[in-house]
Amino acid sequence: MKYYLIAGEASGDLHASHLIHALKEHDQHADFRFFGGDLMAAEGGTRVKHYRELAYMGIIPVLLHLPTILRNMRMCKQDILQWQPDVVILVDYPGFNLKIAKFVKKETKIPVYYYIAPKIWAWKEYRIKNIKRDVDELFSILPFEVDFFEKKHHYPIHYVGNPTAQEVREFINNSENSDNSDYSEYSEKPIIALLAGSRQQEIKDNLPAMIEATGHLTSQYDIILAGAPGIERSYYEKFIQGTSVKLMENQTFVLLSKATAALVTSGTATLETALFRVPQIVCYETPIPTVIAFLRKLILKVKYISLVNLIADKEVVPELVADTFSVENIRTHLGKILPEGSQRQAMLEGYDEVIRRLGDSRAPDVAAQQIYELLNNNQNN
Repeated sequence: MKYYLIAGEASGDLHASHLIHALKEHDQHADFRFFGGDLMAAEGGTRVKHYRELAYMGIIPVLLHLPTILRNMRMCKQDILQWQPDVVILVDYPGFNLKIAKFVKKETKIPVYYYIAPKIWAWKEYRIKNIKRDVDELFSILPFEVDFFEKKHHYPIHYVGNPTAQEVREFINNSENSDNSDYSEYSEKPIIALLAGSRQQEIKDNLPAMIEATGHLTSQYDIILAGAPGIERSYYEKFIQGTSVKLMENQTFVLLSKATAALVTSGTATLETALFRVPQIVCYETPIPTVIAFLRKLILKVKYISLVNLIADKEVVPELVADTFSVENIRTHLGKILPEGSQRQAMLEGYDEVIRRLGDSRAPDVAAQQIYELLNNNQNN
């Protein structure tokens, strides 16, 4: 069968590449065409556009690149019409992908499947109307989304397991049988890890406070910063120059496997940190924090911003966001999760519940099997 996939950022490229790999196991005649990245390309098929030409974040960058975005969208629509795939598989990236779904549903009879559901439970819940109208099958990687879509909105979905949990499990299993990295150049003492985000703006907003909040601990701990893919070392140097912070590039799992505690900007990194059972503080600075704190209560539909707390449905990790984000608060909470700290054990027990709720399914394998079976059933009916 012919599969057309669209991923618009690095995480989507990773998850889509695993899905492609799994689909090839089920469908020996699978043919792939996609908007995506290098990891998808490594699995084979034809890449139409690299996600770097799609991934503009924030109002100003989107406005500045609007002609490019619209041109890419027209190209994608035309390419789907010309290639006539058996299915279009959308991977996260809802701003672009939901528009493609609307077009495909209106102009063709090609089924639209969505792998990694849009996070409309956080905000833009109105998009459920588009999903119900334009998406034939939705595949979720977060267990709490089942109740959101099925009970609240009466839209059946498939929970296939969590790929991040799978990736961490596989890393830990492999680590038990091999030495993943020589990290002696980074650390001689226990480690506090800093995960300051994957975008330059996040790093600029959060890293200085993280460094200041850990400055009094450098005699006892090595403070190591996880370098994110796509961020040049020179950008980090502006913040860590003259400090004792060390940079460890493209080895976040290795770093977390050795860390005693972590300061983490919200995102998938909070879940990765929990899966490695590293106590953490979630830190996310915002402009005009008092106003943002007020708007957060009005706009966000969820109580928490970290995946750890959302999955647990309670506060397992403290979230220092907007008006609660400060060097003093970070330092205070960090002291409570270091060894002998008053909240360390309770957080580790909370992590156990998160891990239990995620389950142990291999998400791309489960999704691939269900996709292949659904398509076969549709063709036979």
